[in-house]
Amino acid sequence: MMPMPEQESQTGWVSGGDLQTGAFGSVWQWVKQLTILRSTPRGPRTPPIRATERDVRMMKRALELARKSAAADEVPVGAVLYRGDEIIAEAHNLREAVNDPTGHAELMAVRYAAEKLKTWRLSDCSLAVTLEPCPMCAGAIVQARVGRLVYGATDPKAGAVHSLYNLCTDPRLNHSVEIVHGVLANESSELLKAFFRRRRAEKKADRDTPPSTSPRRRIR
Repeated sequence: MMPMPEQESQTGWVSGGDLQTGAFGSVWQWVKQLTILRSTPRGPRTPPIRATERDVRMMKRALELARKSAAADEVPVGAVLYRGDEIIAEAHNLREAVNDPTGHAELMAVRYAAEKLKTWRLSDCSLAVTLEPCPMCAGAIVQARVGRLVYGATDPKAGAVHSLYNLCTDPRLNHSVEIVHGVLANESSELLKAFFRRRRAEKKADRDTPPSTSPRRRIR
């Protein structure tokens, strides 16, 4: 749990004694508070929850969808939203195909599930996704009241469940999601690495080939 100052003013963090006297306290105390806040390690706040056989089975399906995503030249991420053994909705990344910045697999699966069930509350459902959700998708998962989130590979650059933020378990929000992480993480990670390795090779080939004879389309 992130340590917090004893009291907070509108202009900065101060200790209880300083607040009572109306002073800000020493610069050293203020810097010390910031140092504590910035150095607090992020990561899972509770002991890891073990994945069930069903979770693994759903993640395998999500990996199949991720491979379809890669075949369509999309970042290979797949998601499956399920209730018990029933798959309610599934999706893979389609951001490039539809030119939609919100076209992430898990967000689309949540959207499809809400439409199918005729309710935006998905508290009795689980969501399996091959990559740790970004801030946008983690926020949607909380807003949809998804009961459980099962994810594979971590995303150190954009992950908002454990890596950069703890949005799905932040006690300040009005819903907390049960998290199961690291399910088939190696498979998910290798799929992503292979995809970006191929993309880099294609970009290099485009740079090395004269523009007039290059048959490749430009890759963003």
